Parts: sequence; structure tokens; C-alpha cells
Amino acid sequence: MAAKAPVKRNLSAEKRARQAEKKNARNRAVKSKVKGAIKAVETSVRAKDAEASASALKEAVSAITAASAKGILHKNNASRKISRLTRKANAALKA
Repeated sequence: MAAKAPVKRNLSAEKRARQAEKKNARNRAVKSKVKGAIKAVETSVRAKDAEASASALKEAVSAITAASAKGILHKNNASRKISRLTRKANAALKA
């Protein structure tokens, strides 16, 4: 975790620091949800469970798209993650 910032000297700087803390916490929560969804897809693919990987993929794509829409992930980054996950899930479905 990052260290606390030094004491601010004016009201607008204090408010900006408060807002940054809230935003940081929200962004961390969304990123964590995305990482968990990706991990769920990868574990179901490794277990060769086609049904579970299909449902996990649907949830992961939804989480990644939401993070991209909120500006937490860049759209190309989100697209790349979705593409790679879909490719892995489809390979599991074929096998």
C-alpha cells in the first residue's frame, strides 16, 4: 500500500485527496473482481470442465467490459484479455 500523503494546506487539496482515496478503493475492487473472474475461467479450463468454463467466461467478459466502460482498463487491454480468455475456453470446449 502507498504511504499517506503529506498534510494538505488548502481545502481543495484536502478534498481532492479524499476523492482520490475513494476512487482508488473503487478501482482496486473492480480490478480484483476482474482478476478473480479470469482466474475462475482459467481453473475451469484446466479442469477441462466445458460447462463451468462457458459460464465463467460469460461472467469474466462482463466484468472486463464493465471495468473498461468505467475507464479502469484501457479498451485495448480489455479486448486483449477477452480475446485470450475466449480462445482458451473454446480450446477447452473442443477437447
